[in-house]
Amino acid sequence: MRIAFYAPLKSPNDPVASGDRQMARMLVKALEHGGHSVELASELRFYLREPESKSFDALKIAAREEAARLTKLWDRDGKPDLWFCYHPYYKAPDLIGPELASAFAVPYVTAEASYSRRRNAGLWADTQALVMRAVEQAALNICFTQRDRQGLTEALPGTALGMLSPFIDTSLFRETPARGCPTRLVTVAMMRPGDKAESYRMLAQALRPIGHLPWTMSVVGDGPARDEVKAQFAGLPADRIEWLGAIEPAAVPDVLYSGGIYVWPGCGEAYGVAYLEAQAAGLPVVAQDIAGVPEVVRHGRTGLLTPPGDVAAFASAIERLLAGNDERTVMAAEARRFILEERSLGAAVARLAELLAKIPVS
Repeated sequence: MRIAFYAPLKSPNDPVASGDRQMARMLVKALEHGGHSVELASELRFYLREPESKSFDALKIAAREEAARLTKLWDRDGKPDLWFCYHPYYKAPDLIGPELASAFAVPYVTAEASYSRRRNAGLWADTQALVMRAVEQAALNICFTQRDRQGLTEALPGTALGMLSPFIDTSLFRETPARGCPTRLVTVAMMRPGDKAESYRMLAQALRPIGHLPWTMSVVGDGPARDEVKAQFAGLPADRIEWLGAIEPAAVPDVLYSGGIYVWPGCGEAYGVAYLEAQAAGLPVVAQDIAGVPEVVRHGRTGLLTPPGDVAAFASAIERLLAGNDERTVMAAEARRFILEERSLGAAVARLAELLAKIPVS
């Protein structure tokens, strides 16, 4: 099929690295590996930091202009077989695809659309309503987590849903790595206000009571909250923490291979691509049992998940894996197997083929 791909939150070509950009790229790659021709329909970023009417109005005008541009293009060169929208939600609705898909009789598909009941009232209600109309129109809504599936089911009973587990391109992780330092902790995360900063704060608090253990830590990440993040770790021995800043995605596996345990609380994580990469490198994970994290980490098999907000439990889980060499080794092997066999690009290609085969294309 010829597929028009659009990610309103962040284009696959966006210069700023993030999990959203990475998954958008992975979806394009999976679709292409499945034999489809994928065209990036638009680079327009429709993202509202705050529900401010002037910004919303300006973006709506830009969306209408993009729709007009694509209409002329499709009239001239022919329409695509499918519109594929990645990650529409209340801050980033798709204001281009639904109208075009309807006008040209093109099937509309979403991936990782989400619904939050608490956004039905207040200033975000209008944008959430736009997302729900798109979901209702869609021939298929591909969910990455049971959390998202449940939310869409409750909001729109009977809507067309299908599951696709979060995945990564495991080609960088296929070689059996040399075992890293078992007491070296690793985390990879952007430094920005909100959930990321909260996770860093919780991690710093959890490390304090286990200072008697011989851990060191490598931190990959940068961002506008860098000073705030580093301040949270100020009371810990400076020589134990290596701040690597932002690095190229291709260099991340080597950092992971150097460690023994991946630690990241994961406050508000949709699921967390970094957890998949860490396990592919053979690192058991310590995270919270929160949001979409259980979709990508198997508690007791590939890592340990602790109750949300419980700093003491999080610290104890890190201590348990630092001290338990046998358990850590078993989890490391299972983590690699889980990702390489069940969450690979190849697995996603096969699953997408099953899902898209059910959509009638004219």
